[in-house]
Amino acid sequence: MKKPAATVTPNTWEFLRDPMITPTGFREYDARWKYPDEINLPGMTALGLGIGTQMRAHGLEPVISVGNDYRDYSLAIKNALVVGLMQAGIQVKDIGPCITPMCYFSSFHLGTPAVAMVTASHNPNGWTGVKMGFDMPLTHGPDEMTELKDIVLNGKGKPQPGGFYETVDGVWNAYMDDLVGDFKMTRKLKVVCATGNGTAAAYAPALFERLGVEVVDRHNRLDYTFPNYNPNPEAMEMLHDMAEGVRASGADMALGFDGDGDRCGVVDDEGEEIFADKVGVIMARDLSKLYPGATFVADVKSTGLFASDPELKKYGAKADYWKTGHSHMKRRVHEIGALAGFEKSGHYFLAGDLGRGYDDGLRVAVEICKLMDRNPDMKMSDLRKALPKTWSTPTMSPYCADTEKYEVLDRLVAKLVAKHEAGEPLAGRPIKEVVTVNGARVILDNGSWGLVRASSNTPNLVVVCESSESEAEMHAIFSDIDAVIRTEPSVGDYDQTI
Repeated sequence: MKKPAATVTPNTWEFLRDPMITPTGFREYDARWKYPDEINLPGMTALGLGIGTQMRAHGLEPVISVGNDYRDYSLAIKNALVVGLMQAGIQVKDIGPCITPMCYFSSFHLGTPAVAMVTASHNPNGWTGVKMGFDMPLTHGPDEMTELKDIVLNGKGKPQPGGFYETVDGVWNAYMDDLVGDFKMTRKLKVVCATGNGTAAAYAPALFERLGVEVVDRHNRLDYTFPNYNPNPEAMEMLHDMAEGVRASGADMALGFDGDGDRCGVVDDEGEEIFADKVGVIMARDLSKLYPGATFVADVKSTGLFASDPELKKYGAKADYWKTGHSHMKRRVHEIGALAGFEKSGHYFLAGDLGRGYDDGLRVAVEICKLMDRNPDMKMSDLRKALPKTWSTPTMSPYCADTEKYEVLDRLVAKLVAKHEAGEPLAGRPIKEVVTVNGARVILDNGSWGLVRASSNTPNLVVVCESSESEAEMHAIFSDIDAVIRTEPSVGDYDQTI
């Protein structure tokens, strides 16, 4: 196989014949490209051959589960991927259109050692990609992605005989049984179910009905044009729409899911958006009573309450802050035997008695409903108000090209570390430490903090700030962090700000 080209002009013979893949699509823990600007169908076939070759290099049984999200071009892309997998001699079990955690589940249900899910996750239409893993619940991390990138871009894919394809039915019913079992709500609960017309629209309402929850539909008609907004429960547009649904219906809360169903967002009964890290603290508080001494992993974008909350300390809960990214978090939860992991983006990783360790928005929805069932006298707003007060920004993403963002971040980290070492304040307070496990998390002497890191999925930096003191201090932290960011002229505008 010859090496894929980084660019091939569309509407040419070469575009139909030759694999075209831009290197920047191979990210830290999955692959994402604009289609057909950055990858074509022959390029996706080359990726499939690369994944199959990588499977064989790792000594895996040559069997894989594949699925695809509901975008109008995802089926064609999956079929091109499948051709490449079969060229590598892999037996393909196609479970059809599905959400990403259902594809992950199929590895356990069907006994396949590998999965490949064609999805652009929450990215806008025009994007595609693959989430893949060889050892569920783990998925590809930086090492595996670097290895795969080398195989694909350097034409090292090795065709083998024995490729086979079959469609597999029944995974949805088995997945539903795994999520719910025989559990039924004992309290009345009315939930706004919001899917932004994404793939979860095919599954989430049915899940709530089986739980015995009254469902208020919010954009649950499958529509791959996303006519209302891009399904992303971390974006304020979707959260505000969920809040409107709560206020209009008098629901107990709203639960919203992203485009491929592996994330969950929450709005309470008062129409207040609860950022996912705070939902994680609410869940950790409840779970720590059932599992005293449990360890919870939180990503570096998340609230400091996992470490400082008195209620968690009361039950001996331990906090472990780790790298942002679903692959990093899954691996960390697995390696240290944590009960759960919580990521500010809305990826939650429930392990032990709670789940299988991968990120699953629907499983989170089940556990939130169970939490409400265990606390029949509490509203979600009561649980929110019981948390120590902090002031947090949304996740903000200034533009920075994929080809530049990591070098830019290295310089920003160095500048923030130098600021600390020089004894300079931030937001008028001394800097206690700068944690550099994933970008720079600048922690002040009162526990307030600001973070800048590089997005692993899009051409952006990521900025999050939290104050334990006041909204004014939160703004001051952002202002000072942003002032450092603005020393880099290649950083553009924010997608949203405070």
